[in-house]
Amino acid sequence: MKINTLLSVLCLSYLFLVACADTGIVPMDNDTYLISKKSPQVGFGPPIGIKGDAYAEANDFCNKTGKAVKTLKLEETDSGFARAAAVSLEFRCIPK
Repeated sequence: MKINTLLSVLCLSYLFLVACADTGIVPMDNDTYLISKKSPQVGFGPPIGIKGDAYAEANDFCNKTGKAVKTLKLEETDSGFARAAAVSLEFRCIPK
């Protein structure tokens, strides 16, 4: 019984650490960038919080060069049973 409890706690801890993933700003090609975020959102629903975080990070990145974010592609995955909410944002920094 104690081993099962310990194993369950270890598995949940691992899932929590893996679920809180963030790529940061990743350069792609042709001045295109990618940022992906995953959150262990409780319950079912859209990834509203991490979507805002992704855009805030992208805006900070572009603002450093006096530019603005242009969204090229936004993919959102709602949280669900055994699935974390996720956002993937491809963007480019363009003149304001």
